[in-house]
Amino acid sequence: MITSASQDGLLAVLTTRVRLEERQIFAALERRGIPYASIDDRTLVSDLQSPPPVRYRGVLNRIMSHTRSLYAAHLLESTGHQVLNPSSVIEVCGDKILTSLALVRAGLPTPRTVVAVTPEAALQAIEEIGYPAVVKPAVGSWGRLLSKVNDRDAAETLVEHKQAMRSPVHSVFYVQELIDKPDRDIRAIVLGDRVVAAVYRRSEHWITNTARGATTEPCEVTPDLAKLALRAAEAVGGGMLAVDLIERPDGEVLVTEVNHTMEFHGLASATGLDIADLLVSHVLEVVAR
Repeated sequence: MITSASQDGLLAVLTTRVRLEERQIFAALERRGIPYASIDDRTLVSDLQSPPPVRYRGVLNRIMSHTRSLYAAHLLESTGHQVLNPSSVIEVCGDKILTSLALVRAGLPTPRTVVAVTPEAALQAIEEIGYPAVVKPAVGSWGRLLSKVNDRDAAETLVEHKQAMRSPVHSVFYVQELIDKPDRDIRAIVLGDRVVAAVYRRSEHWITNTARGATTEPCEVTPDLAKLALRAAEAVGGGMLAVDLIERPDGEVLVTEVNHTMEFHGLASATGLDIADLLVSHVLEVVAR
């Protein structure tokens, strides 16, 4: 942990690497004359018995790793710092099972989901959903390690492959129905109590993440869309969030995920909005309370 007293009163921005989004955030802070410290998470060291004397104005957590982001938030919160997003939100959003539980408890429409906590029960979970089914890692992003399972042979092969990996994270199976969606999904950006923008993410592939090559175009933020996105954000604890939604053929909109460290450069380009500046405005508003 940085301990120089000269850092007192700055807004801390935790990073893993400085991507386009972080550069845009820094530019927005500099335009406003807001002093800040960019802190690489690889430099963080925290002595639990001797809290550092640094008192940041607030902490904007942009760490990419779910695990490192969660622990960094806990450590900074333990010394009295306000972290955005807080550890409670990171914990839920970084785990698809916890996210789904929160959404279901809130009565929100979601794809049917079945979870098995051992490989031995995985086939039963997949067949309860029925083929084709989608199997996702409980923790992960960018559409990585998602599998569409079309039949029992494919299911048996997937389960055997994950067993061979001998990792606890791959021994838990998060299984969802495959939604017959149009060639798109929706990402809505929530900052506090506002939905500031939304985009369609289009792809010919069944995975519509921009990290997998999907293109973005503006999506109208209708009252119904805004209400659903805000309810989803509230269900996981609120804050600065990207809510992912998907449409059934009959037009029903389902919530699939809520992301706590959003990437937004594609959305900003598609909508023409300065998302970084809006994010900075939200951070300054929260830390001033």
